[in-house]
Amino acid sequence: MKFTCERDVIMREITVAHEIISSRNALSILSNVFLSAEEGTLVIRATDLKVGFQTRLPVDLQQAGSITVFCDKFLGILRSLPEGEVEFEATGEDTFVIRPVFKKIDFNLKSISSEKFPELQVAPEESFFEFPQKELISMISQTIFAVSDDETRYFMNGVFMENSDGALVMVATDGRRLSYMRSDAVENLPDFPSVIVPPKILNLIKRLASGEGNVRLGVTEKHIFVEFDNQSLYSSLIEGQFPNYRRVIPAEQENVVVVTRSEFLEAIRRVSLLVEKSRRVYLKLAENSITVSSEQSEIGVAREEISCKYQGDEIIMALNYSYLVDPLRVIDVDEVELHFTDPTKAVTIQAVPHAPYFHIVMPMQLE
Repeated sequence: MKFTCERDVIMREITVAHEIISSRNALSILSNVFLSAEEGTLVIRATDLKVGFQTRLPVDLQQAGSITVFCDKFLGILRSLPEGEVEFEATGEDTFVIRPVFKKIDFNLKSISSEKFPELQVAPEESFFEFPQKELISMISQTIFAVSDDETRYFMNGVFMENSDGALVMVATDGRRLSYMRSDAVENLPDFPSVIVPPKILNLIKRLASGEGNVRLGVTEKHIFVEFDNQSLYSSLIEGQFPNYRRVIPAEQENVVVVTRSEFLEAIRRVSLLVEKSRRVYLKLAENSITVSSEQSEIGVAREEISCKYQGDEIIMALNYSYLVDPLRVIDVDEVELHFTDPTKAVTIQAVPHAPYFHIVMPMQLE
């Protein structure tokens, strides 16, 4: 195998491969990246057996062939090289030569036969449907931060995805907060099994997708497949029963606060500078004002008052400030509404005007 390619072009794809397999043991074939050159195209594959990645890019091909090389060192070599064209050549059975075209630099990297590389998962064609890239990225952004990191509650370690009455719905919760988004972007959305998608592949989609055109989604009982631009990804799904999120969604909340999103977000961020391990901030609601404050502690106390639209009793509630910051960061409108019934029950955060997403936060105990 012998081909020439721009360093930056191949390095971008090898960086993705490295992200997928970076936790693998250096002695395993799974720590290698698969390279196959044929008919002017280089195919790159990587997998950790749970997540798989494949991409294609055009190259100047002199000799077809395939090989696997240790991804970590391959990426390190590419990063060290100057910009410009690089020549790659497999010589013998276990050597991969990397040399810049315009520099006298020569790397000989040990390789392993491509025959030992595991086959990637493939989905039946009928399991795929198309969905707008931009909409999928938005759905991931509005939900992924609420995924639980408690491994004992593994069924909440991903984002739940389902077909709900012909609309795509994504939900995430860690038991103390919940994020929900619904999309009617596709008419006649095909049926597929409700699944729990690990955050690793969702973060990859969010980072790699251009946001232009459609993505092809394929859902089977054990895997989710995603194809966009020149890249293909798949991931094993999380097995288990996702909580009945509909029970958590309040039917009606009589109190409403309307506040400028950016002003509210910055006030919480400033006050949180003096918040310690509890992450507790207090919201004091009075007529047309919110006072955000931290607990009194050895390091001091912070307090900031901002204006809002609120008519109701004066109340104080305690909330985890990060549970407020996370949704406020991804809501992309000027104003938000806080809906609640009393200081001990769920608070719903919604965009103004209402969008097809919302975030629910459970208050903390007042101390």
